[in-house]
Amino acid sequence: MPMNPEFPNISTYQALESLVKEFPQAQVFLVGGAVRDILLGEKVTDIDMLVRNVEADDLEEFLANHGRVVFAGKRFGIWKFNEIAKPENEICDIALPRTEFSMHKQGIYQDFDIKTDPKLDIEKDLERRDFTINAMAYNLVDEKLIDTHNGQKDLKDKIIRTVGSPRERFQEDYSRMLRALRFSLQLDSKIEKETLATIKKMIPNINNEIDSKRVLANEIVSEELLKSLAINPSATLDLWDKTGALEAAIPELLEMKGCVQPENWHTEGDVWDHTRLALEKLSSNEFKKEFNDEPIELELVMAALFHDIGKPYTLKTPEKDGVDRIRYDDHDEVGATMAKQILERLRASAPSEVGININHVVWMVQHHMLLVHGDPDIMRPNTIEKYFFSSKYPSRNFLKLLYLDSLATIGPDGKSFTEKYEQICNRIDAIKKKTQSHGTKLVKPLITGEHVMDLLNLKPGKKVGKVLEEVRSKQLSGKLASKDQALEYLKQL
Repeated sequence: MPMNPEFPNISTYQALESLVKEFPQAQVFLVGGAVRDILLGEKVTDIDMLVRNVEADDLEEFLANHGRVVFAGKRFGIWKFNEIAKPENEICDIALPRTEFSMHKQGIYQDFDIKTDPKLDIEKDLERRDFTINAMAYNLVDEKLIDTHNGQKDLKDKIIRTVGSPRERFQEDYSRMLRALRFSLQLDSKIEKETLATIKKMIPNINNEIDSKRVLANEIVSEELLKSLAINPSATLDLWDKTGALEAAIPELLEMKGCVQPENWHTEGDVWDHTRLALEKLSSNEFKKEFNDEPIELELVMAALFHDIGKPYTLKTPEKDGVDRIRYDDHDEVGATMAKQILERLRASAPSEVGININHVVWMVQHHMLLVHGDPDIMRPNTIEKYFFSSKYPSRNFLKLLYLDSLATIGPDGKSFTEKYEQICNRIDAIKKKTQSHGTKLVKPLITGEHVMDLLNLKPGKKVGKVLEEVRSKQLSGKLASKDQALEYLKQL
């Protein structure tokens, strides 16, 4: 934490400075995550303000006259506001102090009796918040920090602790348990003992239902999982496993524990160990070097997490099944089906900030055995183009998945099995060189379907496609290098 955190003052926000002049009794506070991030020296992305001693109607009218009110949740005393004087400032949330009382304490945040009170003490408002590190406020007028729950100390000591009783806070909103896990990863902090014990005890409640409807929507579970995975994939797997969150959300993954693998290929351990190692390799120097520190996309993380989920469900051993060796026949197909079912169940495409393309993940899981099922050295150029240069499929992430899988496959000599990955990379480089392609895209085909139909007097159909495929194959092999050569080849056909 920085020694002297730089908090803004009221003049930073011209509209709110005018508010204090028009309503001298007004108090304006920066609250929540913004205060936390400033104390950490991090960039503030979400700006939440709280205004005391100004009535709701007066505040709404003032904001409408001094900027753009994007959303007015007057019932809850919240306005999303962008000031005219400084339009470059981000939209901020401006709220009145309020109390929240959970009516049934069944983990539904919407099930609250919310009462706004412009005269409510700031300390009372902070009591309703989730964690001590989020329960601080900064008075922009007096330039003073209000920290009645020792959030600054917990931030410094790297501790995630609820405001008051963990059980009460989590009964108010079950998603707070998953947020605690995310904050622990995001801030590299430990979860306080009682808070952690309560999470472990109450985490199954995220699957509770009322009138056949989930208390905590699946997309919220998915959002917290994806946000955590974006921070640290392997640490997320560990923490979600340790707290029981994984068992509650995706119990199918736990079957990977104890699922044996042949030691002549996988000395790293069972399928769980292999999967965890693949996630860990995402942050390895070798992976970063191979892909020039390209950003890691969540679709790749999810594909790595699910790529071998089908193994426990297809496992056959010599002892139990009389097969010649340990086998997981069709585990890629089974895994793809399972991944699709699980990700659709979790509504993993729904979260606006971190939602993923489920079909992309499923496709990568389904084809992750490509280099095992086929010899890269004799693979047709068109096949290589389909898997590694297609705009239809997640080609770049797929190549990364194959590398991760090979890095996490450790042989008896302690080295990763990367030979087939290197072979396919050599083939890719050869095709790019022969076609004078650069980057992650190949040059365009030399001819179109119109050329084929005109020269060969064909109607639209499969034959045209086959001819185009043959010409493209010769182009990728370096046997045809120009449009004229391609057209001449067509004439010979």
